[in-house]
Amino acid sequence: MTSLFLPPYSHEQRVTYLRVIGSEWTKLRSLLSTIWCLAATVALVIGVGLAYASLRAARPPADPSTFDSTAVSLAGVQLAQLAIGVLGVLFITGEYATGSIRASLAAVPGRLPMLWGKAITFGLTTLLLAVPAVLVAFLAGQSILAAESLDTSLGQPGVMRAVLGSALFLTAVGLLGLGLGALLRNTAAGISALFGLLFAPQLVFGLLPESMSDAAYRYLPTPAGAAVSSVYRDPVTLAPWAGFGLFCLYTAIVLGLAAWQLRRRDA
Repeated sequence: MTSLFLPPYSHEQRVTYLRVIGSEWTKLRSLLSTIWCLAATVALVIGVGLAYASLRAARPPADPSTFDSTAVSLAGVQLAQLAIGVLGVLFITGEYATGSIRASLAAVPGRLPMLWGKAITFGLTTLLLAVPAVLVAFLAGQSILAAESLDTSLGQPGVMRAVLGSALFLTAVGLLGLGLGALLRNTAAGISALFGLLFAPQLVFGLLPESMSDAAYRYLPTPAGAAVSSVYRDPVTLAPWAGFGLFCLYTAIVLGLAAWQLRRRDA
């Protein structure tokens, strides 16, 4: 029997961000949950927007001057945030559930490049999907509302910002879900924390006296982040970009805590 001897592999394989991002992209597109959650995100953004636009066109308002046609077309964004947030949680907790996170950390000993690679990959994927989805929802919704002369255009003040801001808001929610998943390392806990952070504060503060709840409401995660997706500013919310910046700060804090814990704890 002849033995076959192979020469040792002499090329050094350095861990770079491009290679980490490429690896995370392979993981993301290989997950079945990615297909379902991204499909649900698009379906909710477009489908709910069309359904709500059809409903409002069938029941036109008595005073068209107070009608926010942009918000009607983008009504699905508020539901789509759940689908994209859940995908953000699953993108990392799935590795902890199967134990494959150990292989990921062995390949990226520095650990943090793995987390940032996931964040960059997931954030760009979500943004590239969300932008066309909200544009289709807006244009299709306006075509329905045009039958009752309730439509608007992207050139109107605040409309383009609201449309693109909706895509940015979905991206930030997805990264928030990723951060919570990395922090808690458990799918059920991550999803529960995501829902609690997005919706529970409004319920709790709603039980307080009106003066107190109105003062705190503008600083809560969802009202702050969603302000960028509205053409007309609600008096009890922050300015659009200020509110979105605050939501991004919440997301950055969660990702920062996840990074701190990733360096301190074993997989």
